[in-house]
Amino acid sequence: MLTHVVFLLCAASSVSASVKGAAGPRLNNNQLYKFSYTTDVLLDRTRGSKEGGTGYKISSDVDVNLVWRDPGSKDDQLIQLAISNVRIGPASRRSEKKNVLHGSTAESVLGKTNLAALTKPFLLHLRNGKAKAFYSYWTEPSTIKNLKRGLASLLQVQLNTGKVIENDVSGRCTVEYVAVKGQVTRTKILDTCQTEETGFTTHSQVFGVSRKSSSVTTFTLEDGFIRSAVAEETHSLAVNARRSAAAKVLSRQTLALVGTEAGPLEAAGKDVAGVVKSIDGKLAAVGIIAEKVKSQCKGCPSLFEHWQTQQKQLEPASLSKATAPRSFLAFIQSIRKASKDEILKVLKSASKTSLPQVVDAVTSSQTVASLDAMLEFLNFTDAKGFVLQERFLYACGFASHPNERMLKVLLDISKGKIGSSDIKESVVIIMGALVHRLCEKGGCNLPTVVQVKKTILDGAGSAQAESEIQMYLLALKNSLLPEAIPIFTKYAESEVGAYSTIALTALQRYDVNLITDEVKRTVGRVYHQNQRIYEKNVRAAAADVILSSNPSYMEVKNLLLSIGNLPHEMNKYMLSKIQDIIRFQMPASKVLQQAMKDMVSHNYDRFAKVGSSSAFSGFMAQSADVTSTYSLDILYSGSGILRRSNMNIYGASKGAMLHGLQVAIEAQGLETLIAATPDEGEEDLESFAGMSALLFDVQLRPVTFFKGYSDLMSKMFSMSGEPMNVVKGLILLTDHSEVIQLQSGLKASAEFQGGLAIDISGGMEISLWYRESKTSVNNRGALVVTGNVTVDMDFMRAGVEVSFETEASLDFITTVQFSEYPFLVCMQMDKTTFPVSEYLTKYESLSSGKSVVSHNSKKQLVPGSEFPLHQENSNMCKKVFDSSW
Repeated sequence: MLTHVVFLLCAASSVSASVKGAAGPRLNNNQLYKFSYTTDVLLDRTRGSKEGGTGYKISSDVDVNLVWRDPGSKDDQLIQLAISNVRIGPASRRSEKKNVLHGSTAESVLGKTNLAALTKPFLLHLRNGKAKAFYSYWTEPSTIKNLKRGLASLLQVQLNTGKVIENDVSGRCTVEYVAVKGQVTRTKILDTCQTEETGFTTHSQVFGVSRKSSSVTTFTLEDGFIRSAVAEETHSLAVNARRSAAAKVLSRQTLALVGTEAGPLEAAGKDVAGVVKSIDGKLAAVGIIAEKVKSQCKGCPSLFEHWQTQQKQLEPASLSKATAPRSFLAFIQSIRKASKDEILKVLKSASKTSLPQVVDAVTSSQTVASLDAMLEFLNFTDAKGFVLQERFLYACGFASHPNERMLKVLLDISKGKIGSSDIKESVVIIMGALVHRLCEKGGCNLPTVVQVKKTILDGAGSAQAESEIQMYLLALKNSLLPEAIPIFTKYAESEVGAYSTIALTALQRYDVNLITDEVKRTVGRVYHQNQRIYEKNVRAAAADVILSSNPSYMEVKNLLLSIGNLPHEMNKYMLSKIQDIIRFQMPASKVLQQAMKDMVSHNYDRFAKVGSSSAFSGFMAQSADVTSTYSLDILYSGSGILRRSNMNIYGASKGAMLHGLQVAIEAQGLETLIAATPDEGEEDLESFAGMSALLFDVQLRPVTFFKGYSDLMSKMFSMSGEPMNVVKGLILLTDHSEVIQLQSGLKASAEFQGGLAIDISGGMEISLWYRESKTSVNNRGALVVTGNVTVDMDFMRAGVEVSFETEASLDFITTVQFSEYPFLVCMQMDKTTFPVSEYLTKYESLSSGKSVVSHNSKKQLVPGSEFPLHQENSNMCKKVFDSSW
């Protein structure tokens, strides 16, 4: 190792010695250096394709000569570069039919004006091998200036090993040089580059996009100047959840010295500015960092025209098909380029059935114009607009990159008159979700965030009405503010079961490190009923918090010792929960196994409890990209009626976790229907059944099936068996946009979007005639993710689109027969056979309208199945279906 280091140091010093202490390349006076130059860009999917990539190559001759040198420093030079003999062709071999450039010339592609601008000489001020100034003409098109900047950046090189910060066409970047034997390798650390153009990305890594980039330039030096420079830069972008949906940009530059000849004499002058002015008064220091290029879409349809072609795909009947999210994503791209008036025109013209989907798309666009249009279109004082108002609020909750203004809009709405109490509740709950998103991005101290934090924190403590207290608690549950933990700890011991349940389920969402000993003691008091009697579902929620918060040996042992002294069905639930944690190897499994070595806590008397309540976890899908798990917890009352059903789906990718879905159904006070005796602590509960949903880490407003005995009886006689809608609409899951400034001066635009059409519904039926109850949760969805990477020069465009799509459904049904004791319970969780399709599209086009497009696709069917649950459930289902038959 030491020998290797000494060798490198010697080699580095030999390079410096060979150019007599020069800091950078030096040009000789009265000499013209003639180079050949090519720059090409190739786009393809990451693993390549049979047909090869798409893209183009620009070749030219380049003359370089010294204009002026500072008499006091040989490394302070003003250099002129002139491009000539420009040729444009495809970046890879292809047939005439597939070559959009066949028969074209540089002038026909670029246009006479652009070609003249490109071949007009420009100047570069180099000091110690670094670009100090770049001189060109303000009136030149940005694309042309950027191409010149890309060439000029190739002359920037230092001759000694080291790490520096440089400005070049890519921005202000950290660069590492390694000099060895007449050769210098420059590695640009692209993650450090600072540019004016910033994009945005999805907050969730599971549905996010990862980029790997590299940029290496190898210089060969001779007689103190560059003999050749070869630069290669790659950028690969992939969807984390499915890494085969990936695209790559490969950009190369090659500058090779062809020869030298006598050139113009060095200009006289005291400084660079004076020399530049004497050469051409119109030349200006325009900066070496690339400038923004405004791409203009020629012949693109207006937003209204686009809407007319897409509206059929956004009708409710199409929402279970992949065409809906695909149209949704395309529609969002159009909305992002539209004005407020154009957006309002579409909102006012949409049919009543398609309008909710238009609201989803407009809100998800997250532009100033789209938000302004929604505010003008919606009237929150009118209760009749409930559906559209809630769709707007949910789309805000799922916003991929919300800003402070969106939160300010919701705050203003909450302070104004709202026609529907349900909408008032949703506004505040979604404000909590936006606070969490903005805090995640480092915006916790933004004025509006601070104001909303105070509103929901104070509201939870000062509200009197039950509905308002629940509203603020749910908002805090979404916010995940550390300051809310004391509030949840207080409400965990509330006499009102609904408050306790929200507080305990909220505590379970926090990072384990925030769950203090004080919180654990409080939760322990709830579970063990040290101070008062609690409902079973509250105690079950407390047990979940204990088991998910790095429990100690004594906490676990006390839980085990409680089994046998709990209400009948809760004994079975806790037993099933502990066995599931051990079987699925959850974090608490090790300490549980340790505690179960003690025969006092682990014995037949405790672990042979019977009942129908259960807890089970399993894998939905496992791949190198993403792991998806599910869990089903069912708790019954002693009379056999459902008390709590909780279904969860999680996704994990690259160490990140996403709570994709939670549907919790709760029922209480139904024992009078079958003349049964309520369990301890539940004697005076009002008849109630409802559903609460959490979708992609956002808690939604709970839905009530019925409340009160009279409401229950009226609903029972009018029950059609049709599920009640919980959430329906289009959600923007993946949203990644960035401009990749290539070292050649070209720009690549990367847009990755993922859209989900979702329909979640749930229902509860009770038949006194057949003495049977049935709860169902139905999930229907269609997912489309597209990734589009384009290099657009106005006069020439090349791009690649990768995408995948699927349509799936998942049903969870629980049937309970209470005609005899012990009652029969059957749980079913089914997924249907569903298709997964992948697409690859490559395209090239010229400003003349000539274009070439190629398509490839791959489809597969994933067989349907019934997800496994514990063996007891399988045995019970056989009995249920046999008795039904």
